[in-house]
Amino acid sequence: MGETSKTVIRPAVAADAPLVLSLIHALAEYEREPDAVKITLDDLLRDAFGPQPILHILLAESDGQPAGFVLYFFNYSTWAGRPGLYIEDLFLFPAFRGRGLGRALFAHLAAVALGRGCSRLQWQVLDWNQPAIDFYQHLGAEFLDSWRTMRILEDGLQSLASEATQA
Repeated sequence: MGETSKTVIRPAVAADAPLVLSLIHALAEYEREPDAVKITLDDLLRDAFGPQPILHILLAESDGQPAGFVLYFFNYSTWAGRPGLYIEDLFLFPAFRGRGLGRALFAHLAAVALGRGCSRLQWQVLDWNQPAIDFYQHLGAEFLDSWRTMRILEDGLQSLASEATQA
């Protein structure tokens, strides 16, 4: 009889920060942006495990081996009058894909969202990542075609914020 692997989805703890940082770097490699990662161990310790966490991290393990992670935070829908759970990053090492770990992470996130009274899960996917798109659609996710992502980066933030002090 063949062995079945044991999957564990668990919240990351401060001792996991170096592992999380390595997973973030692996994600950046996969997304073809290896030099874009600026986050440090201190950033993770402060923002995920400090006195006022602003993000949450789940780790996926298979047979005791790190397999991937998901980093999320809560936002708010003014129309729904309820929070939402926003997935900033989800990544599984290639060797662990196709084993149900991604679905297990999403199931765990759905339970977290419902437990916090959230009305939705939301995230973005790169347009070239067809395997992820297919997986998400298989879960029942839908594209929000009429919504476009907007962003102001650090230099723009500095410039815009300087107007607030002049007013």
